Amino acid sequence: MLKFKTLKYLLILMPSMVVGLSSCGILMKKNSHPKTPETKPITVTPNKQVEKETPSKNQFPEVKSFTAISYIERFKQIAIREMNNSGIPASITLAQGILESGNGSSELALQGNNHFGIKCTPDWKGKTMLKDDDQKDDCFRVYKTPEESFKDHTEFLKRKRYAPLFELDKNDYRGWAIGLKNAGYATNPRYAELLISLIERYNLNRFDRLETGNEKIIREDKVLTEIAKNIPLEKKEEASQAGVTMKIHEVKSGDTIESISKLYALSIDQIKLLNGLEDMNLKPGQLLVVSK
Repeated sequence: MLKFKTLKYLLILMPSMVVGLSSCGILMKKNSHPKTPETKPITVTPNKQVEKETPSKNQFPEVKSFTAISYIERFKQIAIREMNNSGIPASITLAQGILESGNGSSELALQGNNHFGIKCTPDWKGKTMLKDDDQKDDCFRVYKTPEESFKDHTEFLKRKRYAPLFELDKNDYRGWAIGLKNAGYATNPRYAELLISLIERYNLNRFDRLETGNEKIIREDKVLTEIAKNIPLEKKEEASQAGVTMKIHEVKSGDTIESISKLYALSIDQIKLLNGLEDMNLKPGQLLVVSK
């Protein structure tokens, strides 16, 4: 009876055992003799995501136009860095950029990243662009980025004629504004007033920093040494940013800020900044400054 039951269980289990053994055999066969995949030519497709340039954290998206507020926000950090390196108040750099480029909307700023109207000199090796200014087809420097323009602005001021300014405190924006005017940076008699007005209107001096007496001595020695080295080069250069002759436009019936801006190759923002205009309204007989 016991043998009969054992035989009965074996008969019941045998199909499952056969299936299990068969499966194991198949698996073993597959593992011991892997199928060689068919060799096909490989086509490498460029990874567009890899090719696409990823902007760094310090890069900013291109902006076609700025307001004064957005311009300040965009360029305040580079102005502060240049101040710490040279002693030029960040407020002065920002005010000059706003005024010279019309909040970054001038042709030079948009097409050449030139925010300070710096012209070519014999030693300039970079790209250039031509634009009517003091003369027809004046040559202006072109930069890869606006930041390069800000850095070059610092180097441009390291000249003998501006040397006394670097002895001022780096938060003395009034002294710098008056000094730039007196040194002939611009012939507009209101130039210092315009810079101070912009600085105080937008509270730009909040970016200026005090320095200790020792820090000032170290900075002055460094910058004045660099200026001394530049003196021989200055003699070979053309007149450095010669002052523009003061130009006044008398508004006539039918004149608009837009038409006047085209007439004198200035941006609308530049005309408004130069004349302290809050809106686009003009009156016949009104006198407008149309040169920096």
